[in-house]
Amino acid sequence: MLIGSNKPSWNRHQGVTSNGQAGRVASESESHMRNCLDVPSMAIGPARAPRPVPHRNRHYRTIFISDTHLGTRGCKAELLADFLTHNECRTLYLVGDIIDGWALKQGWFWSPEHSRVVDLILSKVDQGTRVIFVPGNHDEAFRKYCGLVLAGIELKREAIHETADGLALLVIHGDHFDAIVTCARWLALLGDRAYTVALILNDVFNQVRGRLGLPYWSLSAYLKRKVKNAVSYISSFEHVLAREAQSRGLDGVVCGHIHHAETKMIDGILYCNDGDWVESCTALVEDAHGRLEIVEWTKVAAEHEVVSREMTHVPPGYVAA
Repeated sequence: MLIGSNKPSWNRHQGVTSNGQAGRVASESESHMRNCLDVPSMAIGPARAPRPVPHRNRHYRTIFISDTHLGTRGCKAELLADFLTHNECRTLYLVGDIIDGWALKQGWFWSPEHSRVVDLILSKVDQGTRVIFVPGNHDEAFRKYCGLVLAGIELKREAIHETADGLALLVIHGDHFDAIVTCARWLALLGDRAYTVALILNDVFNQVRGRLGLPYWSLSAYLKRKVKNAVSYISSFEHVLAREAQSRGLDGVVCGHIHHAETKMIDGILYCNDGDWVESCTALVEDAHGRLEIVEWTKVAAEHEVVSREMTHVPPGYVAA
């Protein structure tokens, strides 16, 4: 520093200069700069608590969901409502078993969360989203209305979806290719009741995990992957659907029914299953470039919950904004 210079010298910790007025100007200048650049303040003293980052919305070209089984206790309606709230699309496919008509005959269950799911779907229609409903075996009562438009929702027995990169995909629930459903309905009904019991056990299991601070984990899906007969059944179902798409000269198929989310190539045909909302809570999404992927919403929701806890945690010495 030049001797005799009038240039003030800045002391970062004390915030004063040899010239009092210049010190105030410099302090205001640094404060303004920090605000513009979003740089944390170096000042000593109580700071303000951080604000939580909102759950950002995702935008897709197309979303496929199925097997929500609204009207049953097994439906993870709260997670499904959260998914619908934070994911937007041009076209929404409801690929069957949206409302469980089989459960209606045994005893109806409907919570406010189930109503919220329906309201969110209808609100998407109002906002310009094209919604296509392809009924499954549990909501087969709607098949008699295929070809009609109800509340802005198009009902179709099946659909052909063209991706952004030109792939032609058959969209179908898949129960017509399930020999148990088509040839032994009584066995399908018996299996449905056994499956309901498994889902109840799954809920109890996850309640215990929740109390221990552990995230959601599907016990029923795990058992399905480990039982040899179930694995064989899933593989057979996948190959039958792939062959059906191939026989029609299509590039692939999107289905539901078996509650097993998957995307893979089978003999040159793209096989996609969007999963379910009673076990895995998954959806199939297509981005603007035609790329397809499975979204596991339990993982996304768990990650957001952790982030929210971290962002809303107030360390000692912080004060509210």
